[in-house]
Amino acid sequence: MILIGYDGSDDARAAIAHAGALMPGSAATVLTVWEALLTQLTHTPAGLGPVTGFADLEKVDRATAEHARQRAQEGVELARTAGLDATAATTERHGTIADAILDEAERIDAGAIVLGSRGLTGIGSLLLGSVSHAVVQRADRTVIVVPSPSVAARRHDRHHDHAGTQQAAGPASAA
Repeated sequence: MILIGYDGSDDARAAIAHAGALMPGSAATVLTVWEALLTQLTHTPAGLGPVTGFADLEKVDRATAEHARQRAQEGVELARTAGLDATAATTERHGTIADAILDEAERIDAGAIVLGSRGLTGIGSLLLGSVSHAVVQRADRTVIVVPSPSVAARRHDRHHDHAGTQQAAGPASAA
């Protein structure tokens, strides 16, 4: 069983495709993590402030959970197209997204976790954090991180440009 994190992004789609290419026919759970509105509000700079309309918060949470179920099902369809025997799962975020992924991997006894990576570097990575990095650092099982398709393409081009430049220059001669 593999666990695939899916948020609907191109990076998550690439992770599903890669998992299917590497492990065709494998059982997979496609996981979408969602967060309750009240929890989201606690992360805002203004804090909670006065919260009114509690019933409205519950309605928003129900809609958010339903959206997550739909998103996970979308991922399942992609996974099945990629050759995986996939089922959908959702979980509410109570800590970090990495915590939610690791908890689900433990719950289903996943042999591996597959995640997409946006390839953020520098200040973007520091400010936004990295779910894939956090999972890799804390996982007790195999983690496969699939680079963003655009980042992978740039790296591929850079590598081939560099290799072509070295080849054109010829081998280094010994003096």
